[in-house]
Amino acid sequence: MEPWMLQAAKQAETLFHKHGVKLTLGGEPTYVPNHPEGPEWNYSAVGPTKLVYARKMAALLQERALPDSISIFSPGKLYPGEVNPRWAIRLLARRDGQSLLGDLSGMAPAKNQARLTSLRREVCQRLKIPATHWIALSDPTHPSAETWTLLLDHTEKGWQTSPWKIKPAERKLSTAEGPAGLRLPLHLAPEGVVRRALTMQKLGSHIEIFLPPLLRDPFIQLLRCLHESAPGKKDTIQLQGYLPIDLTHEWMVVGLAADPGVLEVNMPACDSWMEYAQWLEVLQECAEESGLCTWKQTSPKYQTGSGGGNHLLFGAPSIDENPFFTRPAWVASLLRYWQAHPSLSYLFTGTYVGSSSQAPRLDESGNALLDFEMALKYVETLPAGDQRVPMSEALRHLLTDNSGNPHRAEMSIDKFWNPASPTGCLGLIEFRAIESTPEPTWSSAIALLWISLAAHLLKKPYRQPLQNFGSELHGTYLLPTILWLDFLEVLNDLRGAGFDLEPEPFSAIWNWRFPTLLESGDSRGRLEIRRGLETWPLLSEMPNEGGMTSRFVDSSMRRLEIRLNRGLVTRYHLYVNGRLVKPISVLPDLYLAGISYRHSRLYPSLHPGIEPQTPVEVSLIPKKGGKKNHFTMAWDAEEFTPTTTPVHTGKLPAARRRSEESLTYDLRF
Repeated sequence: MEPWMLQAAKQAETLFHKHGVKLTLGGEPTYVPNHPEGPEWNYSAVGPTKLVYARKMAALLQERALPDSISIFSPGKLYPGEVNPRWAIRLLARRDGQSLLGDLSGMAPAKNQARLTSLRREVCQRLKIPATHWIALSDPTHPSAETWTLLLDHTEKGWQTSPWKIKPAERKLSTAEGPAGLRLPLHLAPEGVVRRALTMQKLGSHIEIFLPPLLRDPFIQLLRCLHESAPGKKDTIQLQGYLPIDLTHEWMVVGLAADPGVLEVNMPACDSWMEYAQWLEVLQECAEESGLCTWKQTSPKYQTGSGGGNHLLFGAPSIDENPFFTRPAWVASLLRYWQAHPSLSYLFTGTYVGSSSQAPRLDESGNALLDFEMALKYVETLPAGDQRVPMSEALRHLLTDNSGNPHRAEMSIDKFWNPASPTGCLGLIEFRAIESTPEPTWSSAIALLWISLAAHLLKKPYRQPLQNFGSELHGTYLLPTILWLDFLEVLNDLRGAGFDLEPEPFSAIWNWRFPTLLESGDSRGRLEIRRGLETWPLLSEMPNEGGMTSRFVDSSMRRLEIRLNRGLVTRYHLYVNGRLVKPISVLPDLYLAGISYRHSRLYPSLHPGIEPQTPVEVSLIPKKGGKKNHFTMAWDAEEFTPTTTPVHTGKLPAARRRSEESLTYDLRF
């Protein structure tokens, strides 16, 4: 790590310690194969290869970072419209580095019925329950599999089981997707008996053991029992089931989860920025060896992020130590500062932005700024003490997207304190406007920026009123240069607070996200064109394979930023597709014009009657005679190239800006 990064991290941690704040960092980087193909790597959560990649990466993580961990396959929920339930592989280890139970990955499966019988009998002996309550089930999905289940639960009286008297014809699993433990005919169990079950299924050369839902201590006890009962140390047993909540913060959990279009990795909560940065390095190394990466190669020359994000989470070692519950004004400062600086919303996020994105700003939520202002002022005046409930009630109905979804928000608090949600009371603030990058040091730099701002705003609260950007937000702040100028203001604020963050890694991210499509001229007259950001409107629901959790948007529009210096503007007129464009001065020697144009007309899209406006042609026409310069970019090209023959001829009306405050011209007008 660079010395300035270590210094900034140390300074933030010192300030947190001074204020009695214990802050943890969590992350959700996402990965795709080097050559992603099929619905599972575009919009579907599950598919034929995703679990294979996940198991390979999980094995490498156990080998490199968590040698004493236990791997558990956790079946997930079935989202409306999705064909198959989602899943996650969770690696569980102790935070103090000691072995949780020993090496469960070395447990050998039973090679025959006698050994499987021995394993089942041994488990019951150790739990002090009757071994006669096991029953055999057939599996229509795997006819050759050997499947046994035991009704099992744990109460204050200890381990409990019941005989399961079920007709022979009913002793079979359902044909639904998922592990055997989720396909049991528990609806046929009589009233008054245990309705949770331990399931063992022998598939070929390995055994899958599905654990019943349990609290933390019985869960560990059952794992230890299985470990001690396992016959031999050669092959592997696959554990399945749900992890209980670790209220004492003794566990470290890494999850590899199926998510639409990507494999998502849920990092453990890190007690420091250095720990977070080290985890990113390890994840990158294991991902590369597994054939995975954090970006998509959209063309031979350019890349984009994975498409699934790299969300950053602020939390605490435990609920009782959560620093936000007793510092509501700090949360309000974070919200106000992020809203004041669009670069924090747009510079590090994904391919498209706006109200239909995965991380809309609070002024893209459809809620009035007046309501936000009233809510923030209320939060800022809350008295001392634990204010988690009034904070949540004041903010969670506003921090949503325009459909009311609290998860899709730039600064999401749907896991902060909402007792109505199964995972709503974790005390987490999730920053979602962060995309995966190809370099772990870039992602580490973004996390360092976030904790530096959090430390700065803890010491010096930000109380400026929310800004009404209006049409300027999308008409101007989606241009790369404007975003960079705004970001420099953020770095200047931090520098004034003693956080000297170097601009280099952020400049590298900026250049990666907004690649140069044309560079021409010299200091006397310089022309530069970069890709800009575009908002893609949400379309009506469209049924598709894999469900509808990936929403349809109109991605037909693209945006360019044309950047010129004074020497060029004074000598040339600028035309785009034969239409006059007047660049606007933003600095003494810097003029900008944004160009939005119709790139494609794939079904479905808005305005199907408007033809694609490609190739895009940028022309410099001398004001007093001289050589005309034309540059064109075809719809499938990666950059502009010079041409001697203009594509667009004849007199066309001048291009129009979207509004008086906007720097962007819309060629559809």
